Amino acid sequence: MKKILFALFLISISGTVNAEFQTRAKSAFLIDFDSGAEIVAKNADKLMPPSSMIKLMTLAVLFDEVKAGNLNMDTRITVGENADYNRPEWYPASKICLVAGQTITVQDLILGLIVLSGGDASVVVAEHLAGSEIAFTKKMTDKARSIGMEQSSFGNASGLPDPNNLMTSRELAMLAAHIISEHSEIYPMFATKRFEFKEHKTDWCREWGRTHMVNYNKLLFNMRGADGLKTGHTNDGGYGMVASAKVGGRRLIGIINGFNGKGHDALAAEMKKLLEYGYANTTGKTFFVPGDEVTQIPVWYGRQPTVAATVSKPFAITVDKKDGLKNIRVLARFDEPLSAPIQAGDEVGFLIAQQNGREIARAPLVAKNKVSKTQFFGRVIKNIKVMLGL
Repeated sequence: MKKILFALFLISISGTVNAEFQTRAKSAFLIDFDSGAEIVAKNADKLMPPSSMIKLMTLAVLFDEVKAGNLNMDTRITVGENADYNRPEWYPASKICLVAGQTITVQDLILGLIVLSGGDASVVVAEHLAGSEIAFTKKMTDKARSIGMEQSSFGNASGLPDPNNLMTSRELAMLAAHIISEHSEIYPMFATKRFEFKEHKTDWCREWGRTHMVNYNKLLFNMRGADGLKTGHTNDGGYGMVASAKVGGRRLIGIINGFNGKGHDALAAEMKKLLEYGYANTTGKTFFVPGDEVTQIPVWYGRQPTVAATVSKPFAITVDKKDGLKNIRVLARFDEPLSAPIQAGDEVGFLIAQQNGREIARAPLVAKNKVSKTQFFGRVIKNIKVMLGL
């Protein structure tokens, strides 16, 4: 087979951006959602208590059940004793304020987790899906490993202090990106600013509900384009936030953890500073999205002579604004011809970005369509044509 290197673009590109950003947070991380480029990284791989940000993993497992059709938004789930608001662990904690024996819809559980950071809602989800909160942490771990989160560990579903609750900022960003891309139908719920639970069963809880209905994520109120995801706070771990914003069609994901500012407003201000730094100092460009035809690749013994190549995820780049977009080549590399049969989604080559002759980014090319193998006599005729030079 002949190696083919086909130039598609000449433009400036960068796989990573090394930017300077100052923050008092112990850890900070900022990426471009489309390119995956790292814009800011401070202790991004340090394991730290995630506090209530761990609820994003609880939600990810729940979202999978909804996507699979095992639950729907109107499904009602019974609240167990461990989620009852009278238990002492819930007195100081964020909660919906639930009573054992009542039922609650999946939609209200999700909104209660997102807006009110309901630790009791986490327990309801865990016990319904796994029988116990401890058993549910195995589901959380399995989910984490399935999306490439190799370091994170989980001691509970709520983020209440536990020595096994440890995550890195990099892996929190991976989790956020997974939720945004794989659960795009549910993700808009993260932009909900207020949620009033209407099924409280006691006067104390009804009073609680009247004073607890505004999202702890204050970034939703003070930054254009902000649409998620989750905050967290413990006395030992400080404040943390997983956030995302989409401005001018470009999405950034930011993580802050171990921030010792004065409350959620200060946390939101620090996150806004991080995200705005990314938008002010970098720019991005998307070359291809899934479904785009990148090139046609010849096929040997195929019912069609070629197969269209596309990408499985956006092929995008992030660059420093001061460098602009210049002096870069984007190329498609593949073996020619490919051998049939080929299934849609099969890897058929690579997209490569080079800067001054140095490879700086790579992504797989995949078959856009199926190409079946020809029957025996078709292959015989093909061989005869080759021998005759036809």
